[in-house]
Amino acid sequence: MKRTILFIVITVIGLLGLANRIGRAAPRDDWTIYLPLIATTKLNPPQQGIATYYTATGAGACSFEPSPNDLLVAAMNAEEYNNAAYCGAFVEVSGPSGTVTVRIVDLCPECKTGHLDLSREAFAKIANPVLGRVPISWRVISPAINGPIAYHFKEGSNQWWTAVQIRNHRNPITKFEYWNGSQWVTVLRVSYNFFVQTNPGLGVGPYTFRVTDMYSNTLTDSGIPFIESGTVNGAGQFPPGP
Repeated sequence: MKRTILFIVITVIGLLGLANRIGRAAPRDDWTIYLPLIATTKLNPPQQGIATYYTATGAGACSFEPSPNDLLVAAMNAEEYNNAAYCGAFVEVSGPSGTVTVRIVDLCPECKTGHLDLSREAFAKIANPVLGRVPISWRVISPAINGPIAYHFKEGSNQWWTAVQIRNHRNPITKFEYWNGSQWVTVLRVSYNFFVQTNPGLGVGPYTFRVTDMYSNTLTDSGIPFIESGTVNGAGQFPPGP
């Protein structure tokens, strides 16, 4: 009888131990699956806000050229413009009667957090323009895009004062650097969406550039020549965001 009781106790303890090990293992599997999703949400959370509209050309505070063949664009509110951090970003906007993807090309000085000022064309895809002002949700997305990123040199740039703009990028840009022969040097972005290097500038070129997007992906291009007011294609494009 004592042996039977002892066997039962040992069996129960063993089963509890097994269950405990299984119970401890499960959270690890859960972390492996869900942690990246949590990180993604923190990087690119959906936002609630409002949309209005304006007569857009594709040009604006981001210093892009007019895009008459692509007027699905928008202006970012002043509180989130963040020194041109959203310039060139693609944003999916959902409104009362539809969803549209727009490219951020301008600044809305009077707009508050969450507010996007859409082109007339873009607004018409999410709501009746008669409404003028509607609630929306929006988030940055990473759409398919043709061709590589490009480097545009501002008019007036030279070897002592050099302003470079990144164009045709799938994801928002967070960092721009150049190789000075011994180390990477970070170039600061100004509010009109150029990365400006002064005292000294970038030199006469050709240059080696490194660009980082909001998901920490990097692209490096060497042999980029200096062309004042010109645009030079890089070799690659950023991968889709998470």
